Amino acid sequence: MSEADRRSGRSGTPGPSGTPGASGTPLARKIGIKPGHQVRLLHAPARWDIPGLPDGCEVADGGPRGADVALAFHRSYAELVAEGPALVRDLADHAMLWIAWPRRAAGHVSDITENSLRDLFLPLGVVDVKVAALGEDWSGLKFVRRRENRGK
Repeated sequence: MSEADRRSGRSGTPGPSGTPGASGTPLARKIGIKPGHQVRLLHAPARWDIPGLPDGCEVADGGPRGADVALAFHRSYAELVAEGPALVRDLADHAMLWIAWPRRAAGHVSDITENSLRDLFLPLGVVDVKVAALGEDWSGLKFVRRRENRGK
């Protein structure tokens, strides 16, 4: 099985992220992935995948450059502070950036919070528009470029 197939959940076996959240919404839809989207995963855990991808999607490792949807997984705030500006710089005007951190509800410990993410990313010209569980072990906050900052 190819890495892209494994990451897309096409193996037929749901991985740790393969169960829908309490809403029952498939993860790909919850994230906002549409047919043909280019999806990039940065620092994704080895067994994390996105089941239910629409047709024509390509999933690859890497940052937001060239992506419609980018998901960046971080365990420490210091690591995120170092990478955050480049993540926003490389984000296309139409794209969305999900920042994922370990879910406290699942018993994980992290120094990343929704408010710390807002403190870091809002001054960079993006705005948060959604928070969601990205599987059992990860929370995610979705950022998009502010309208007034698009096309610059």
